[in-house]
Amino acid sequence: MSDKFVAAIDQGTTSSRCIIFNQDGAPVAVDQREHRQIFPKPGWVEHDATEIWAKVQAVVAGAIAKAGLRADQLSALGITNQRETTVLWDRKTGQPVHNAVVWQDTRTAALCTELGGADGQDRFRDRTGLPLASYFAGPKVAWLLDNVPGLRQRAENGEIAFGTIDSWLIWNLTGATDGGVHVTDVTNAGRTMLMNLETLQWDQSILDAMNVPASVLPEIRSSSEIYGTARGQVAGVPVASALGDQHAALFGQTCYAVGDAKNTYGTGSFLLLNTGQRPVPSKNGLLTTMAYQLGGEPPTYCLEGSIAITGALVQWFRDQLGIIREAAEIETLAASVEDNGGAYIVPAFSGLFAPYWRSDARGVVAGLTRYVTKGHLARAVLEATSWQTREVVDAMYQDSGVHITSLKVDGGMTGNNLLMQHQADVLGVPVIRPVVAETTCLGAAYAAGLATGVWSGLDELSSHWKRDAEWTPQMQPETREQEYHNWRKAVERSFGWLEEGA
Repeated sequence: MSDKFVAAIDQGTTSSRCIIFNQDGAPVAVDQREHRQIFPKPGWVEHDATEIWAKVQAVVAGAIAKAGLRADQLSALGITNQRETTVLWDRKTGQPVHNAVVWQDTRTAALCTELGGADGQDRFRDRTGLPLASYFAGPKVAWLLDNVPGLRQRAENGEIAFGTIDSWLIWNLTGATDGGVHVTDVTNAGRTMLMNLETLQWDQSILDAMNVPASVLPEIRSSSEIYGTARGQVAGVPVASALGDQHAALFGQTCYAVGDAKNTYGTGSFLLLNTGQRPVPSKNGLLTTMAYQLGGEPPTYCLEGSIAITGALVQWFRDQLGIIREAAEIETLAASVEDNGGAYIVPAFSGLFAPYWRSDARGVVAGLTRYVTKGHLARAVLEATSWQTREVVDAMYQDSGVHITSLKVDGGMTGNNLLMQHQADVLGVPVIRPVVAETTCLGAAYAAGLATGVWSGLDELSSHWKRDAEWTPQMQPETREQEYHNWRKAVERSFGWLEEGA
C-alpha cells in the first residue's frame, strides 16, 4: 500500500461522506452519515448547518479509524459539496443565523422574476453564465438578509459571513471563531450568480442589484491550493481543495482536455463538457460555468446540462406504480422485450430542465397501443434518460462546435448495462465507466493532492484512471434518428400542460 493518503469530504444533499485514497488513487476507507431534510413550507428545503458540521466530523473520524491511520498520516484534505446551498453565520459566535437554504428550495422564485425585470432570466447571464433562477445562491442570500429580522443591519456591520457549504466547512476546519479561513473556490463562487466568469471576482454591479453587501462574502480562491491548516481532530493537515460536486466528478474522471465529457446519473443527471480556457456562452439552454482552476494557472471552463429527472423516474416506476419492487429489477423487465413497443415516457414531473427550461411542461406517456406491456414501459423509462442526455449533447455541440468522442459516466444508474448500451447507441459514441466509481470524492482528493505534492500533475492523475466497462454503439444510424424524432415529438406533447394562472 502506498504511504501517502489523502482524505476527501463529500458533503452532499442527503448525507456526508469521507473517503481516504492512497497514492494510486484507490479508496482505502469510507464512512457516511445522513442528515435531516427540513421542509418548513411547500417548496422550501432547508438543512441544519450545525448538524452537517457534526456529521462531517464524525465521518472524517470514522474513515480514519477504518483505514487504521492516524490523522497525521494524511497528506491533505479536500472538500466537495452540494452546490448553491446557502449558509449565513455569525462571525463571533460561529452559529448559523438561519437554517441553510438548499439548492432545491424555490422560495426565491418571485424575487428572481422581480430582479429580471424587462431583461428577464438573462439579465446577468453575460457576466455569470447563468439564468436568473431560484436554483442559485445569490438570491437566497438576498432573501435571508431581507427576511430574518435584524440580519441585514448585522451584515452591513460586518458581523455576518456567507458561504456555500465548502466555505462553512473550511471555516470550521481551520479554526472557526479562532482564526477560521473564510474562502470559497471558483466552481462554488460561480454558482452564486455573484461572480464574474471572466475576472473570477465578485461583480459589484450584481451585488448592488441584489442588495448583497460585499462584507459577507468569502475570498475567491482556486480549486487546488492550501487554504489553511486544520485544527481539532485532523490538526496539522492542509485543507487544500474545494470543488462543487459536479466539477469534482469532472476532475475525478480526468476530463482535462477540450471535448472531454462526463455524465453523472443520480436522481437527475449532470453532463459537463470541458470547453478549455474560455467561457462558451450558451444559446441552447445550457449553463456556462467553471470546470476547475489549479493554483495560479488559468481557469478551465465547461458547459453544463442539468436534467431534472433520470433515476427518479425509476423510483416513480417502483414506488408510485408498483410495477417493480427493487430498482435493479427494471433491467430484467426491460430486457424481456426487444424494444419500447413505440412507447415513450417524458418525465417532466415539475417541468423540464436543459435544454428546454419549460416550467409549463408535465410528464407524458406517448405512443401507447394495446401492444405495449409493462416490459415496454420499463424500457421506455430507461430510454428517457438516454434521450434526455442526447438532447443535452446536441445542445453542447450547437453552443461549442465540439463533438464528444466518448462519454465517461458515473453514478448509480451506470450499473444498468441495458441503459448504458442504449446510451452509447443514441449518442453514437462509446460510453465508459471507470473502476473507481466514487469520482466526486476522487476529484476532491486529486485536487488536494496536487496542491500538496502527493501527485505531480494531470498526466499522473490520468494514468491512474482505469476503465471498468465500455459500451460501443450498435444501433443503425437510421434507427437512431427515427427514434430520436419520435422522442422529440413526445417531448413537444409535454409542453404547455400547466397553463398560465392555473
